[in-house]
Amino acid sequence: MILEVKKLDVSFGEKKLLTNINLSIKSGERHLLSGHNGSGKSTLVGAIAGNPEYKIDSGKIIFDGHDITSENATTRALMGIFIGSQNVPEIPGLTIISFLKHSLAAHRHFDNGTDLPMGEFLEKLEEAREKLDIPRDWLNRCVNVGFSGGEKKRLMLLRLILTQPKLAILDEPDSGADINVKNQIANIMHEMKNTTFLFISHQPDFTNMVSPSHITTLSKGKVVIE
Repeated sequence: MILEVKKLDVSFGEKKLLTNINLSIKSGERHLLSGHNGSGKSTLVGAIAGNPEYKIDSGKIIFDGHDITSENATTRALMGIFIGSQNVPEIPGLTIISFLKHSLAAHRHFDNGTDLPMGEFLEKLEEAREKLDIPRDWLNRCVNVGFSGGEKKRLMLLRLILTQPKLAILDEPDSGADINVKNQIANIMHEMKNTTFLFISHQPDFTNMVSPSHITTLSKGKVVIE
């Protein structure tokens, strides 16, 4: 199992949002997390990714054989958990190329303690940029500043391809995306065989493109047992 959530209870302030959540995901799955708005889906993926707004009251999160329940979001990311959020911040003053270089350098140093040569980074970046047909002048833009919904999703894909995470959590990646970007996201999810995907979607057309291998449904903060 790449991810095991065991008897997880999560709260926000005084309000309990998740109760006794059990979830097991095998490597290579494209796992759909479904349920109505307010069912707890975003809370669950936020808790798995280490969002500090959510308090884990009890239970465990096991990732790639390691108990990460007490680890912060940065450590979880470096261990191989990627989060593609619905609402991403604009970062004025930080260019995309600098953002990506720092991100990949941090992953390289965490993995084996070595530095990432600039030449290697630029080669990987150019390959990913061409694959996604992203204009080169994008790289000097500030992160998400003035980006459309579709452009933000393509930047997410660029980060995804470059970091090659073990687990990619995508919270409504189809939101704000046109049909071409949806196709692009679904194709990448099929192509990345070494990455496991846990995703949320309310759009049947996108779900059909992805063809999830497994589905877990939440309702009122609990897993629906079928």
